[in-house]
This record gives sequence, C-alpha cells and structure tokens, in this order.
Amino acid sequence: MSARYILVLYYSRHGATAEMARQIARGVEQGGMEARLRTVPAVSAESAAVAAEIPEQGALYASLDDLRHCAGLALGSPTRFGNMAAPLKHFLDGTSSLWLTGELVGKPAGVFTSTASLHGGQESTQLSMLLPLLHHGMLVCGLPYSEQALLDTRGGGTPYGASHHAGHDGKRPLDEHETALCRALGQRLAHTAQKLGN
Repeated sequence: MSARYILVLYYSRHGATAEMARQIARGVEQGGMEARLRTVPAVSAESAAVAAEIPEQGALYASLDDLRHCAGLALGSPTRFGNMAAPLKHFLDGTSSLWLTGELVGKPAGVFTSTASLHGGQESTQLSMLLPLLHHGMLVCGLPYSEQALLDTRGGGTPYGASHHAGHDGKRPLDEHETALCRALGQRLAHTAQKLGN
C-alpha cells in the first residue's frame, strides 16, 4: 500500500522555521495529501544529555519510520553559517539504514530555510540539505519561476526551495510572498508524489 502523507521534517530554534513548516503542511493538504509535521531534538555538547521522548511543545520528534513510510519529504532548517543546523544533520547522519535498503529512492523532496539576514546563506543552506537527499536517491522539487511570488518577493524565496528572512531578532513574520512559496512547495510535493504513485 502506498504512503499517503508528506513528511514535513524540520528543526526550529526561535519559531520561524516551524511556521514555515506549518505553511508547507497547509500547501500539502491543499494539494490533496496528508502532511505529517515532525521535528528533531537539539543536540548537546554534553554527551549524557538526553531529550525527553516527547517535546514540551510543537511537533513530535521524527523517527526513521516517519521517513521510511512517507510519500515525499519537505526538509527545513534555520541557517547556521550557510549550512543546515547540527540537530537536523545529526538526524540525517542516522539514516544510513534507509540508504542501505534504498527506501527513499524515487520519492520527491524539497527544502526550506530561514535566516536572520536577507543574504544570510539561504541558498547554500538549501544545497547543504539537498546533498543527503540526493545520496538517498530522492527526486528534488524546487520552486519554478512560474510561481509569481518568486519574481515578486522582497524577502525570502529561491528556486532551490522556500526561504524566509526572519530579521536580526528572528521575529519578522512570513510575508505574503514567503507564505505563498511555502504553500506552493507543499502543493508541488503533494502533486508530484501523487503522479509518481508514492
């Protein structure tokens, strides 16, 4: 039986990436599929630190089964010096069992990010998230320029995926173009998964 959900997997520290994830989930649902929101715990320099099994708020923590059984994936992270955040990288580093069995091969995937400054490494962060997805054999879904918001945006938005300029304090809300592009990415993943029969 085919999977019927798109996994929206993200790490968010101050809430901007989490809000993007919610908008992408709305787009997935507008595209006719279920969206499953999942996050990952923070990593710690203290090797004995262990996160609670269920977070105090927000989405549940992701499991390998969430990834294994999805029809497609939206992967999101704030930018950390032009790269994805360590907690998301840590989770992806633990997916070798899925790589060995080819469980993600042929599934559509897209990426999203949020930055404090307008040119704070959005595209390089998106590329850093795409690398492991390409190794897994996933099919990359970016945002085409047929999305008018990609041409009109004065904030975030790239052809590599949805992005957001959160401002130096992380409190700038998603504007209309950033919201439209998040939803467009969700819809594109849902439509692509349906066409592929995933």
